[in-house]
Amino acid sequence: MPNPKVAVTPVERPEPGCKARHSRFNEISSKGESTLVFLGDSITQGWEGSGKVAWEKHWAPLGAANFGIGGDRTEHVLWRLENGNFDGLKPKLVVLMIGTNNTGHQNRNGYLCSAEQTAEGVKAIISKVQQKCPGAKVLLLGIFPRGADNNDAFRKQNAATNSLIKTYADDKSIYYMDLGEKFLEPDGTLSQEIMPDRLHLSPKGYEIWAEAIDGKVKELMGS
Repeated sequence: MPNPKVAVTPVERPEPGCKARHSRFNEISSKGESTLVFLGDSITQGWEGSGKVAWEKHWAPLGAANFGIGGDRTEHVLWRLENGNFDGLKPKLVVLMIGTNNTGHQNRNGYLCSAEQTAEGVKAIISKVQQKCPGAKVLLLGIFPRGADNNDAFRKQNAATNSLIKTYADDKSIYYMDLGEKFLEPDGTLSQEIMPDRLHLSPKGYEIWAEAIDGKVKELMGS
């Protein structure tokens, strides 16, 4: 029977690589120096790969930290936040994008998670971040489009999730941006030049992402 609380029930990742990244994030947190933190899954982790040039240009000068772990769903991020991530951090801004794996892992080992459940998971993460870092602003990003075109079932579910999470913005401590259109062709297709596997960004895709939020990030960090 599907678990209605699947996206809000913290789950630990057993893989050694995930454990190592989690521990490193705890070390970064304990130093309390990072004022800008990117929190998410492989698309966020990818700032260290295909996005490295864009990161060095846009975010490294701001002392940013990358708290992305490939394969994470909302429940994994919640576990991290309950087990040391952000302990000691006082970020001015957290850039959050999470949920595409809640969508994409459907029917994997019996996993099921609806748009509504994913949105609940996103809300729980925001609440946990605000609890741990009361002064921080959150820039919540709509989950990026995926799949070849608008008929892709996963893309449709991500869009449904976005329609729910955008309502969390109060433009005081939580801000929302949906960058989806910037990655798509006019007909809604997703170029492999931007996302080679139609999920993860190319270097060009990361530069589009960086340029799209650069002004807002600096505005929110300065305000």
